[in-house]
Amino acid sequence: MEEQTGAALAGGVLAGGMVFMAVWLAVMVLMLVTMWKIFTKAGQPGWASIVPIYNVIVMLQMACKPVWWIVLLLIPFVDIVIVIMVIVAIAKNFGKGLGFAVGMILLGIVFFPILAFGDAEYKPVSA
Repeated sequence: MEEQTGAALAGGVLAGGMVFMAVWLAVMVLMLVTMWKIFTKAGQPGWASIVPIYNVIVMLQMACKPVWWIVLLLIPFVDIVIVIMVIVAIAKNFGKGLGFAVGMILLGIVFFPILAFGDAEYKPVSA
């Protein structure tokens, strides 16, 4: 009896893990497509969103921030401030306000797709 319970428990854990992985994969695909769309809306190549380090450089350009800020992203705690500033600037360049930027920071899985698939247009505001 205990062997059957253990096997059922192991099967349940395995199924739960598979469901988690499927949801995680779906979220990753959604964010990949979302970032690709945001990059193309900003006049950048979509493939740049999937290239490590280069995507950060392009996002700094989209935010109208100097590229040397990438060095600041290597400093603990300073990087958090820089990321927030970049997200706020990107939201501003897409015609969104501070409230939308806060949504992008706190609930990115909802607000980034809204930015990507909504009617927002990229119009850079000078820094």
